[in-house]
Amino acid sequence: MDLLSSFHFDGLIIGICTFLIIGIFHPIVIKAEYYWGTKCWWIFLILGIVGILLSLYVKSVFWSAILGVFAFSSLWTIKEIFEQEERVKKGWFPRNPKRKYKNSSDNTF
Repeated sequence: MDLLSSFHFDGLIIGICTFLIIGIFHPIVIKAEYYWGTKCWWIFLILGIVGILLSLYVKSVFWSAILGVFAFSSLWTIKEIFEQEERVKKGWFPRNPKRKYKNSSDNTF
């Protein structure tokens, strides 16, 4: 037990949390583009800014790092939302039949 207490697991836990945060944002990008298209990008901008401000405010290095990863994952999602739109245009992902798409009256691009 003394051996385990000599290890510092913060870096490992931050790495695992980073992996999970990035993994969670992948389906969020797909669902957000499917239901709202690219017009939801500003939500991720606000989340990113709030995450940055909170990461600067929090005193704990661990939570500051996690908030920083969340913030920049949110900001990166803005780019991914627009790229997801292109992937949908190419047919790599399904279109939402209930949503109107740009330059179209019949739900095609």
